[in-house]
Amino acid sequence: MIKLGTTYKDKITGFAGVATGFVQYISGCNQALIQPRCSEDGAMRESQWFDQQRLDEVLCVPVVELDNGATPGCDRAAPRR
Repeated sequence: MIKLGTTYKDKITGFAGVATGFVQYISGCNQALIQPRCSEDGAMRESQWFDQQRLDEVLCVPVVELDNGATPGCDRAAPRR
């Protein structure tokens, strides 16, 4: 199971970042939204959806914890099939 706030790396592309969203489908093709760090010049990079089984947890990076009780909301809409 994907743990939000944890850093993951895609086994195929090497894309890495923090899991900021997770969707479960009745078909079992669950996906996580991975938000990478900013580029060297500080520009935001776009988050991407990955199938859960493609992701490996990066253990050396601390888990991000946010107190968003007052302002809940999605980062990016879930993917459409």
